[in-house]
Amino acid sequence: MQAQKFREALEKAMLGYTNKQITTAEMIAKLLELAKWVREAKQHGQDLGLSTEEVAFYDALAENGSAKEVMQSDQLRLMARELAELVKQMPKLDWTQRESVRADLRRQVRRLLAKYGYPPDLSEDATQLVLKQAELSTGAGA
Repeated sequence: MQAQKFREALEKAMLGYTNKQITTAEMIAKLLELAKWVREAKQHGQDLGLSTEEVAFYDALAENGSAKEVMQSDQLRLMARELAELVKQMPKLDWTQRESVRADLRRQVRRLLAKYGYPPDLSEDATQLVLKQAELSTGAGA
């Protein structure tokens, strides 16, 4: 999620610069701002005690603000760790092309969300974000 937001912000800045909507100095300022954002995101993961992969799942689960309010950060951290482990155990083949593997992962993610009491009305969106993150983390979505 963070990588997608970063890419979009960078593309927007580059487009503005290319179209001469912003000056070179403004572009440098935007790049410095993006670098600060990356440092803060990395620090956030370290503060949570999560690996890069785990932070990606944590962010996917916490993307919906109300879910983050309802659930404790510790629960989201535990869920993120389990999701990262779940994805590591997935077959190394291109599982995004095999619907049965995707369906199995979807089921496992839904079970994990229910196990931790993730708000049911938000679980489908969270499931889709987690699946997308899983694809990106295995390189299949690239």
